[in-house]
Amino acid sequence: MIHFPKAQRVDVGDVMLDVHEAGAGVPVVLCHGFPELAYSWRHQISALADAGYHVLAPDQRGYGGSDCPADVEAYDLIHLTNDLIGLLDARGIDKAVFAGHDWGGFVAWAMPVLHPDRCLGLIGVNTPYVPFPTTDMLRLVFPDPDKLYILWFQEKGADAVLDAHCRMVFEKMMRRGKKPELTSLAELEDANPFRRIAELTTDTASMLTEDDIQVYVDGFTRSGFFGPVSWYRNIDRNARLVPGIGTEELELPTLMVTAEWDAAISPAMADGMPVLCKDYERFDILECGHWTQQEKPEELNRVLIDWLGRKFTRSRREE
Repeated sequence: MIHFPKAQRVDVGDVMLDVHEAGAGVPVVLCHGFPELAYSWRHQISALADAGYHVLAPDQRGYGGSDCPADVEAYDLIHLTNDLIGLLDARGIDKAVFAGHDWGGFVAWAMPVLHPDRCLGLIGVNTPYVPFPTTDMLRLVFPDPDKLYILWFQEKGADAVLDAHCRMVFEKMMRRGKKPELTSLAELEDANPFRRIAELTTDTASMLTEDDIQVYVDGFTRSGFFGPVSWYRNIDRNARLVPGIGTEELELPTLMVTAEWDAAISPAMADGMPVLCKDYERFDILECGHWTQQEKPEELNRVLIDWLGRKFTRSRREE
């Protein structure tokens, strides 16, 4: 049975975050992606806690019950990673394992680059350790910004479109994966389902119950999409502020979990990671789409618990 712990308000220094916390042992911080909440990790929180880990899953800044600063620049990677350091400090934690999915993966991979002394290990779920893309790079592939959601998000008013169709975002986007017809987003004529969310048709089953959908709708009705979209509006700024992501060698234990049918983040994007990650393991979840924690939770849980158990034995937990 899934137990999703009630959120606690935590002062992390610059903002207050809603944090869902359970268990004791080696700390594991779970970083959600877009458009998600800590709730996306609901299947993992109790499983990891039951396996002997101290799990912390925040609604990150701009999301759900957490604070939503009004300035776009407040959502760069410096602020986002500092929030996680503030969370560790608030809980008296020296070091933690960080796991990130989707956009949360970029936040997690930034941690050993910016704050190596606070990291025990790193887990990427779908999101590999690669350099940050820039809007100039993306425009080479999609010269019409309306045809790629990341570029469209740079435009004023994109978040308002999502606000107006909040329920549809979760009803139509959070669905089970299917084998992609193409190998990457670059091959799509239009890679922006958010702009045309009202007209979007679906052909796979939802992973969410009506109660699940309502959790997301309530969270995004409270926060709006300005904060989440502002994460994307900082991608060029992030490339300047943290150029080491995807280029610096990492010595700490790393795990990469790919999803075979992820149309947004191809497993092939992780192929170069062994060169940079010196203590590296990879696990491929077959026949799984982008929303791995919710589509194949039992398989992901087994992978996480196995890797954590081998890399962080009881003797290391007690150090």
